[in-house]
Amino acid sequence: MEKDTPTAVARSNAQIPSYIIAWIVTSNVTILANKWIISSGGFTILLTCLHLTFASIVTQILARTTNLLHRRHNLPIDRKFFLRRILPMGIVASGSLVCSNLSLVWLSVSFQQMVKGCSPVLTLFVSWLLGVRKVTKSDILNVIIIVGGVVLASAGEVHFTVIGVVYQLAALLFEATRVVLIQIMLTGEDIALDPIVGLYYYAPLCAVINFCIMWVVEAPHLSVAEVTPMTWGMIFGSAVTAFMLNYTSMALIGKTSGLTTTLVSIFKNILLVGVSVLIWSTPISPIQFLGYSISIVGLVLYSFGFGQLYAGYRSLISWLGLQWKDEADILGQTP
Repeated sequence: MEKDTPTAVARSNAQIPSYIIAWIVTSNVTILANKWIISSGGFTILLTCLHLTFASIVTQILARTTNLLHRRHNLPIDRKFFLRRILPMGIVASGSLVCSNLSLVWLSVSFQQMVKGCSPVLTLFVSWLLGVRKVTKSDILNVIIIVGGVVLASAGEVHFTVIGVVYQLAALLFEATRVVLIQIMLTGEDIALDPIVGLYYYAPLCAVINFCIMWVVEAPHLSVAEVTPMTWGMIFGSAVTAFMLNYTSMALIGKTSGLTTTLVSIFKNILLVGVSVLIWSTPISPIQFLGYSISIVGLVLYSFGFGQLYAGYRSLISWLGLQWKDEADILGQTP
């Protein structure tokens, strides 16, 4: 294993922009491809089944041919571990995937991303409910700003549907529960269940759960024979992209800080809203734009806090002042 020499650290840091770009591209392409497949082929839950089946096959191959999943050997694989770690993660992950795809049947990609602004609010609520985190006055203020922005964006949505919003909020609640469960696992015991190892264990379980849901809910109305070769190609491509998304997100988390990930995530979501508007010509009303902007401000305040943002502002002003002073000194010395 290569030691943390200056050369190795420099090489690792040089890879960060590539991982950031890869994460943005794979995340946005996965969502856009899912929207196209769901709109054109009628696939929703089946699409998650195919993605998870593909992820299960690939992780099994990687486990036998690479060292990417070597940490799985350190896990106590027994009935207790399955019931306490894998099963809860599989259930909430399945719920998140199914509800998120179902919301795309009713919502545009741009509006879905605006509703996703409530994600920190639901994560905070689940964290408080499970006793992981205490709620402060600043948290409540940030929640009011975020929720107010999302409500305003919803009021300005031209094609608003209650069922689509309910599905998306359910997906966010499932995802928030998954995030908090991961946090409890990492702080409670020394268990190295990183994302790729977690995917190795819960992808097969999620595939089985989603297949059962699909067989009851979607199969009676599904006509696979009418699916075009182009749609099957898109499904396979989206499965590959979705798996790459899991890997790039894991790599990005391992090589950067939470601050960097949050900033990139905000930019990624704004970019996705813009691209989806261009592709589907989705109308964005002024009220909706204002509401989304307010929710982004609330998200930034929630992620970094006013004190940290103010300190960053003061540092920027001081740096600009030094730059101005140096330039003035150089001009003053010029004959």
